[in-house]
Amino acid sequence: MQKTDEYSRYLEVCEMAVRAAGRVVLDWVDRFEPRQKRAPNDLVTQADLAAQETITRIVREAFPDHLVVGEESPAGDDPGAGEGFRWIIDPLDGTTNFVHGVPHYAVSLALERQGEVLVGAVFDPNADECYTAVRGRGAARNGQPIAASEVRTLSEALAAFGFPHHLTPQSPDLRLFLEIGPRCQSVRRTGSAALNLSYLAAGRFDLYWSYSTHVWDIAAGVLLVTEAGGVVTAPDGGPLHLDSGRFLAAATPELHAQLLEFAGQVGG
Repeated sequence: MQKTDEYSRYLEVCEMAVRAAGRVVLDWVDRFEPRQKRAPNDLVTQADLAAQETITRIVREAFPDHLVVGEESPAGDDPGAGEGFRWIIDPLDGTTNFVHGVPHYAVSLALERQGEVLVGAVFDPNADECYTAVRGRGAARNGQPIAASEVRTLSEALAAFGFPHHLTPQSPDLRLFLEIGPRCQSVRRTGSAALNLSYLAAGRFDLYWSYSTHVWDIAAGVLLVTEAGGVVTAPDGGPLHLDSGRFLAAATPELHAQLLEFAGQVGG
């Protein structure tokens, strides 16, 4: 019972934080000034920074001893390691969409302990959809249970993919797309890893891969997928290490096996 109560408290804070940050992001629409970080297509705005400050404040008030790391402070704010607890923030996943007025972006937050994600939430402020998951207790959208699709073949699959900031003809993301894309029912590139994983968990997408994400892009989303019944592994089929940012995700084991086969041919 104690663990259940603790997890409920973690999830309560997690959802409260992403919803508050989502309101902050929407408040910055049409009045921000973007700047480049590492590349012309790697942007940050005042919305990213303000949303991360909001999440950090809420988490800090609830759990002052926990480590907090985020896209805009990757070194983290460590008050004493927090007994291995790490809150992982992406304050605005899909910043390029946000800058261009494309209403497809999200706030993502997860709590990890010793390599295991315990709770996660992804909030789409435009659609008012909050995806949540608790380890061992399933996944939900706005409080209603969700499940990955039952698609088992590439020909039936709607696949999502992303490209790295520094795309080259040899990028494994691109090479896998060229192999997988023609074999799928259709493909989508949305610009938000967190929402791609959320959609996979909810049965909207069936397949997703990336060799170029960061831990804050995927920490919450990976838990959503696995708790919704999907499969997520490293590109070689082994256990996923979140900090690597390299993974294959699918709705069913059969579909994942096909993705894994092509990933093996591409390498990388």
